Amino acid sequence: MGRIVNRVSLILLFIVLICAGLTCEKDSTSNGTLGKAIPSKTEKVNSKSMIEEKIKIGFSMDTLLEERWLKDKDLFKKAVENLGAEVEILAANGDDSVQIAQAETLIQNGVDLLVVVPHNAEAMAAIVKKAHSAGIKVMAYDRLVKNADLDLYVSFDNEKVGELQARAITKLVPNGKYVYIGGAETDNNAHLFKKGVFRVLQPLIDKGVITVVYDQWSKDWTPANAFKNMESALKANGNEINAVIAANDATAGGVIQALEAQGLAGEIPVAGQDAELAGVQRIVTGTQVMTVYKPIQALSEKAAELAVEMAKGIPIKTERKINNGKIEVPSVLLSPIAVDKGNLDETIIADGFHSKDDVYESQDK
Repeated sequence: MGRIVNRVSLILLFIVLICAGLTCEKDSTSNGTLGKAIPSKTEKVNSKSMIEEKIKIGFSMDTLLEERWLKDKDLFKKAVENLGAEVEILAANGDDSVQIAQAETLIQNGVDLLVVVPHNAEAMAAIVKKAHSAGIKVMAYDRLVKNADLDLYVSFDNEKVGELQARAITKLVPNGKYVYIGGAETDNNAHLFKKGVFRVLQPLIDKGVITVVYDQWSKDWTPANAFKNMESALKANGNEINAVIAANDATAGGVIQALEAQGLAGEIPVAGQDAELAGVQRIVTGTQVMTVYKPIQALSEKAAELAVEMAKGIPIKTERKINNGKIEVPSVLLSPIAVDKGNLDETIIADGFHSKDDVYESQDK
C-alpha cells in the first residue's frame, strides 16, 4: 500500500512540474518573442539613454565649386562636431536632379535633421515634404527654400547686402549709366540682393540721375556667364558705362575680365559681395571697389548650434520671419559688412577670414 502511495505522489509531482514548464514557455512566447522578455517602455528609454547615439545632421549643398562654399562646408562640419554631433555632407555642383537624389539619400540614411543650401529654391520644396514624411525637420542654410513648410531659415540679411553694394557705388558715381549683373535666377538670394540694390537705385532712377542700361541674370552664378553679359552690355552701349554692380565676387570677376579686354579695368567701378579672396585682391589692386563681407564662421556656428538643438527636439524661438511663398518661415538673419580698401584690415583680415599675406599677395608680385 505504501509503495502505491509513493508512486502516485511521484506521478502527481511529475505532472505539476510539466505544467509549470508549459506555463513558463507560454509566458516567454507571448508577443511573438521566444525565450526573451519584452522590455517595458521605461526600460527602453533607460536603455536608449545609456547607449545614446550621436545626433546626425545631413547637409545637402548646391555646390563646392566656389571658394565661399568650401569655407561653409569646413566651418559647419567643425562646428557640428564640436557640439558632439556628426554630419554627412553631399554636394550636387549645380544639378537640381542630383541634389534632390542626394537629399533623398540623406533622408534614407536616417539623419536627425536635414540642412539644405538649395541650387533651385523651388525644386527643393519636394525634399522638405519628403523629409517631413520621414519625421525629419529641415533648415535652409543661407538660401531660402520657396513654397515649402520649411522649419527654419538661417542666413544673412541679403536685401541689406544689395543695399550696401548700391550705397557704396552711388557714393562714388552719383549719376550716370549703370549695369546690373545678377546671379542665378533660380536662387532666391539673387532676387534678394537685387531687391536691395534697386531699393537704393530706384529713387535715383526716378530722378533721372541714374539710368540702368543693362540688367541680366548670370546662369548658375558662373564668371563665364557674367563675362558674356558684361560683353553684351559694353557692346550695346559703346563702352559708355559708368558703374557696375555684380551679384557676387565670382560674377564680378567675369565682369572685370570683360572690362580688361576693353582696357577699362579699374576705370569703371565694380561692386561685388562674398569677400572671396580673388575679390578682395582685386580691391587691393583697384579693379574692384568693394565687396560685402558676411562672417561665414558666425553663420556656420549659429546654424550648427540651431541644427543640433532642433535635432534634439528643442523649440527654436526667432524674432523674424520671412515669407517663402507658402508660410512665414522662422528666420535668423545675421548682419553683413561693407568692405573696401579702407577697412579690409580691420574686418576680413582681423577676423582671420583671409590672411594679410594672401590678401596683399598681388602687390608683392
